[in-house]
Amino acid sequence: METLLIKRAILSVTDKSGITEFAAFLHENGVELLSTGGTERTLREAGLPVTPVSAVTGFPEILGGRVKTLNPKIHGGILADKDNPEHLETLKMHGIAPIDLVCVNLYNFSRAVAQALSPRAAIEEIDIGGPCMLRAAAKNFHSVLVVPGTEHYAAVRAELEKNNMGASCALRQRMAQATFALTSEYDAMIASYMASWQ
Repeated sequence: METLLIKRAILSVTDKSGITEFAAFLHENGVELLSTGGTERTLREAGLPVTPVSAVTGFPEILGGRVKTLNPKIHGGILADKDNPEHLETLKMHGIAPIDLVCVNLYNFSRAVAQALSPRAAIEEIDIGGPCMLRAAAKNFHSVLVVPGTEHYAAVRAELEKNNMGASCALRQRMAQATFALTSEYDAMIASYMASWQ
């Protein structure tokens, strides 16, 4: 599709700078907000209506937060091709609502390395759910707008304001490219850190 209307968004960020303003902009324009853990609390404290991911999945966060968003109710909503009738029928069959915007930034692994944490402690700073959502949204950029960092909020907001909450395919593709560059860099940093153990 050329233009994607943003109606439902998931926000899960480590760096909270600017997230309240970005989420408020989405809410004011009729976008349903889903969120996790600390991001959900931040948005709620700002007076924004937000649905916890656990209410969508029907399952609580487990394993000390290691498992939050790894669920078909989330990834089905992100990965469904909105131009594919079979995908849309599958969502309907399983009671999964599509997700149009994924706003995620990752655990700060470089800070964990800089703090010289033990390997056992450092690996807890490796983000799993975040990269999974980012990569899923970037893969499916024809149907989803991915926002992989705070530096993109202004440009995304400007385009959505200009297009009545519609995200062009060109914007979605640029954000997908930025996302894969980010996750590649993130994984390379972790691999380099693990190589230093040898």
